[in-house]
Amino acid sequence: MNVLDQPNTMSSFWMPFSANRDFLREPRMIQTAEGMYYTSSDGRKVMDGTAGLWCVNAGHRDPLIVEAVQKQVHELDYAPNFQFSHPQAFELSAKLTAMMPEGMSHAFFTNSGSESVDTALKIALHYHRMRGDGARTRLIGRERGYHGTGFGGISVGGIVKNRMHFGTLLTGVDHLRHTHDPEKNAFSRGCPEHGAELADDLERLVALHDASTIAAVIVEPMAGSTGVLLPPKGYLQRLREICDRHGILLIFDEVITAFGRLGAATASEYFDVKPDIITTAKGLTNGVIPMGAVVVSDKIYASAMENADAPIELFHGYTYSANPVSCAAALATLESYKQNDLFRRAALLSGPWEDQLHSLRDLPNVIDIRNLGLVGAVELAPREGAPGARGYDAMKRAWDAGIMIRVTGDIIALSPPLIISEPEITTLCQTLGEVLVDLP
Repeated sequence: MNVLDQPNTMSSFWMPFSANRDFLREPRMIQTAEGMYYTSSDGRKVMDGTAGLWCVNAGHRDPLIVEAVQKQVHELDYAPNFQFSHPQAFELSAKLTAMMPEGMSHAFFTNSGSESVDTALKIALHYHRMRGDGARTRLIGRERGYHGTGFGGISVGGIVKNRMHFGTLLTGVDHLRHTHDPEKNAFSRGCPEHGAELADDLERLVALHDASTIAAVIVEPMAGSTGVLLPPKGYLQRLREICDRHGILLIFDEVITAFGRLGAATASEYFDVKPDIITTAKGLTNGVIPMGAVVVSDKIYASAMENADAPIELFHGYTYSANPVSCAAALATLESYKQNDLFRRAALLSGPWEDQLHSLRDLPNVIDIRNLGLVGAVELAPREGAPGARGYDAMKRAWDAGIMIRVTGDIIALSPPLIISEPEITTLCQTLGEVLVDLP
């Protein structure tokens, strides 16, 4: 019997970040997936305009990844990585760090972006403590930032609804101003011209708290989940300079931007700005199996090894860190990216992508369009007294029209698999345009 015919079964699953009551009235169920498309429970092909949740960069059911996972399950299903390990963990670490900026040669494996963020924050605190600089305990995030759903992540994050229900969170956290300035930068093509000086907000926090108390600053190079907010030109470079001046670690949350989303292996490479720590997840395994990784600069790893006060250098980890099957999925994913030259493909498609997105600018209720690499956002004017309602309706109508989009409030976010073709880009944007024309 189909699950849709079993109401008790349907209502038993508490869906994350979802309008559960509305979904139960009008379910949007996915049965299969291949390439650029999902198949819905009623047999319709639905183009994946969001790479699942920013993660299926190589497209669905990539045969290389499927075969690797199946083979690994037969050979070694699980091995602990506390005092023991397996070859795939070291092979993956070497191949992953080879894609990172020079001087970032060590990876710590997690199971999600949320865990990667919490791990990065702990490593930053640990680094200062082990160097005898234990007063540096303050963490700096940014307004409208998203860093997962652990208590560390929502503390440094800056999305109100993710924070307001969960108490006082971590203490000793402050936030930079966000970079969104639609009055000056609306309908920018690529990174906006205005706003590099917003990085100087870190100097305000240094003056308030003193640099000697600040351990790290964490930002998304491109803020994704809040609605695709792009860094103004020069902003990240300026932030790096200020962190260097005051001895503060800079963490790039690249859970979304790593693995080709901007047309490069990382946003660090794309913007030519090297942080001290990079968090990853999502595209690491193409969404096939949960996995994340934190890549650290050599100075951080060396400090942990040299200043250890016990045989164990870092009292942190997860049962499923570097799970063999996850490692197999990640190794195959990295190989798929390489064989299909997907990062370069994304870079080449960024021009047609930009043109198609900005062709929607004159549609009703469109107040801004933003794009970078193969990421885009279409911001809609909110309905009076009902913020988010227009965006939510757009998501449901788009599903009915045969495309999957993601919405944050009244912002539509698009991030298709990197295998998308130019004709499919046209279809995706034209279909979205047809949805918006008729959207009240």
